[in-house]
This record gives sequence, C-alpha cells and structure tokens, in this order.
Amino acid sequence: MSRPRLRRALRGALAALVPVALLGAFAGSAHAAPRAAWPEPVPVVSHVETTDPVVFITIDDGWYHDPAAARLLLDRRVPASLFLLPGAYSYDEGYFHTLLDQGRSRVENHTVGHPDLTTLDAAGRRAEVCGARDAHLAEFGDGPRLLRPPYGT
Repeated sequence: MSRPRLRRALRGALAALVPVALLGAFAGSAHAAPRAAWPEPVPVVSHVETTDPVVFITIDDGWYHDPAAARLLLDRRVPASLFLLPGAYSYDEGYFHTLLDQGRSRVENHTVGHPDLTTLDAAGRRAEVCGARDAHLAEFGDGPRLLRPPYGT
C-alpha cells in the first residue's frame, strides 16, 4: 500500500475511533460519588504519527457474533477494541468472554442504547455513557479506557 493510501486508511480507522477518552477523566471511577458538574473535556485523538503500517480493528455495537471472525482474531492473536452496547452481549456473553480471556481484545465503552448524544441533556448523556461503563464493569470486571460515542458526536 502506498504511503498516502496508508495514511488515508489510518486516518479513516482513527476517525472511527474518534473521540478517544479515558473514562476515568470523563466519568470518574465506577465507585465515585456523583459529581455536580461535568469534568473538563478530554482530548480527541484523530491522528497517530507513525511510519509503521497499522490497521485498527474495532467491533462496533457487537450485535453480530461471527464465530469465524472470533477464530481469526484468536488464532492470529490480533488485538481488537470492542465498542459494545450492553444489550449486544447480554444474550451471548460467552462470545465476548472468549475474545477477552483467550485473545488480545478489550471491551471499550460505547453507550447503553446508541442515541444521538447531541439530543440529550447532561443527565441523559451521563446515563448513556456511565450506564454502559457500569454494565461493562459488572459483566467483564474491567473498566473501559476508550469511548466511541455513536454517530461520531
């Protein structure tokens, strides 16, 4: 792949991950008392400077549990970021537990119900993002480090 195509592909992959947020800075720890106000905005990462060929593998939402995709990730030890909706794993937790326990994947944060966050007030946004984080902690025992809001908001 030519260098300009690689850069475009890298930028496209990163755009799918926009914004990258440490949830600790965004929503506090899972056990912290509720805050009166939102914390300062976290930085958005949209470019990673590298000369290495890089591909970012993500699973968005997680509704389709393809055994062939899981086998490929596991057999080749490919790391993947899993931006899952809680409902997408509630009917088949084993699929994602296998990816986490036997592979190099992590469950990251998305939202509870995939709304357009720009249409919600602060309490609604907090419920969507923190509710998904809490569900991930309860199911997988590890808190997400990244956030991929729906619709690129």
